[in-house]
Amino acid sequence: MLGIGSYAFRWHVGIKDRVPEQPISAADILDHAARLGVKLVQFADNLPLHTLGKREIEDLAGQSRDLGITLELGMTGCDPALVRQYLELARRLDVSLLRIAPTAEESAASDDAIAVMFTRLLDECRSAGVTLAVENHFHLPSPRLVHIIASVANDTLGVCLDVANSIACQEWPLTTIDLLAPFAVNLHLKDFRIALDPHGVGGSFVGTPLGQGRFDPATVFDALERHSRQVNTILEHWLPWQGDFAATKAMELAWLEQSVAAAKELAVRHPMINSNNNKGV
Repeated sequence: MLGIGSYAFRWHVGIKDRVPEQPISAADILDHAARLGVKLVQFADNLPLHTLGKREIEDLAGQSRDLGITLELGMTGCDPALVRQYLELARRLDVSLLRIAPTAEESAASDDAIAVMFTRLLDECRSAGVTLAVENHFHLPSPRLVHIIASVANDTLGVCLDVANSIACQEWPLTTIDLLAPFAVNLHLKDFRIALDPHGVGGSFVGTPLGQGRFDPATVFDALERHSRQVNTILEHWLPWQGDFAATKAMELAWLEQSVAAAKELAVRHPMINSNNNKGV
């Protein structure tokens, strides 16, 4: 199933010291999804739903039902108390997948210690009917993540495969995809280009709308299909700050519309993108 993530609204939500006067709400994001014809939304840690009140959660649950939109949840860190809060939210919002991103401190532990940390969460996840999807974030290289997931060997635990994050771990996306596709239960899809410095002094990775950068989405869908991984696809992007909120927010919505259109075109060749899959596998 094709979805959008709250990280597609980074600047609408706000980042660190750059927060708009009226940040976008979870309800607003659902309305955007409906407008774009998307039936899945993943709320991640940039818009933490555990900070909302009981009435707001009830309203969000009702809105998602009325719009026919499936929800997924995301959080940072592996604190068991916070995981329990999200499992309760999963029950109230009819969610079956929780994406989790270990912190830098947690990722610095040994693989065995991280495996134990995940294992301690899985009984409660299974009881809640929730798959735990560990994202390859900026601190945990894919070979280590594969070793950890394989050592736990529990079908309640899998990988949220982000096609570009592991560049920060000195991995090219093709390597990340090759390593993580066999364990994927969720997909974060974005695009990027390499912008060379005009003076010839190196370069940088810069986000683009899907299909307009260097990444070929077919590579990840081909890999997932080879390993018979039926996963939901969450669109994100790395939009740079455009100088002010008006320009940045307008471009953020334009990029999202372009990315959704590109993903829908991809679905012609890769039907799994729009398949009805709520369980991650």
